[in-house]
Amino acid sequence: MAIKAKSHPPPILIAVPNTIDSGGIDIYQLPAETRAAVIHAERNITTGMVMALAIQAESSRLQVAAGYESGHTMVFVQSDPGAQFQRLYSARPHSQPGSSPSPPARAFQNNTMLTNHPVAVLSMAILPSADSYVTSAADAVVAKHPLPAVQGVWKTELKPFKLVQTKHAGQQGLRVRSDGKIFATAGWDFRVRVYSAKTLKELAVLKWHKVGCYTTAFADVLESGITNTGDGFVETEEENAKDCDESIVATGSMAVSTVQQRRDAKAQMTHWLAVGSKDGKVSLWDIY
Repeated sequence: MAIKAKSHPPPILIAVPNTIDSGGIDIYQLPAETRAAVIHAERNITTGMVMALAIQAESSRLQVAAGYESGHTMVFVQSDPGAQFQRLYSARPHSQPGSSPSPPARAFQNNTMLTNHPVAVLSMAILPSADSYVTSAADAVVAKHPLPAVQGVWKTELKPFKLVQTKHAGQQGLRVRSDGKIFATAGWDFRVRVYSAKTLKELAVLKWHKVGCYTTAFADVLESGITNTGDGFVETEEENAKDCDESIVATGSMAVSTVQQRRDAKAQMTHWLAVGSKDGKVSLWDIY
């Protein structure tokens, strides 16, 4: 998972599982191609391999959310460059109920501590508000968690904000839309589900693929009057209209240019959701 620091476009930071310590995390810096930081595996908690990562960089603070093979999810925070990462949050919302699990195998469900068997976290994403993140796993639970920034802010033991038993196991490829209102998951059951990021309520089920779905991706939601030029820049409606007028003069075909302009504007303002599946096909959906 990669993110570009907000205040300084370069460098790009990439968080990946450590190649030797399966529970550890390496953070690399591009384009320098150097390892910027290391988060060592937890010694007091059996987490298994790192399965999913999300990273948030703001000013000098770096936050890393991790999901593990055991069903645990944790948040590590580095307050200053070069400082050691602190684990500020740990929970185990993803699990399968069992009759005789080991003592460490516990998770919060409906504010009650239940014993369970481990289920791997499959995907996660940080909300644009940078105050919470969402996880999905091989079980049927979708969970929303706090994203703590500093130790002193939290006076009580942290727990997941919300857990929802969706009754649909194996949801992966979780992505949050840029406006932070909805997120989507790709399912083993060939379905794509769209949820409210605020309530975790299921809003839509998309059915088309005949085999399991692997990943999802949202187009950025642009403000009215703003269009994407396709090269990383955006232009206002006035600039777009000026370009259109120049195109009309150059081609001498007002009707063709106007129709094309309308089509382009509509396509760029549409709230697209792309889905990738095991069948090798990508479906495109107009959603909310």
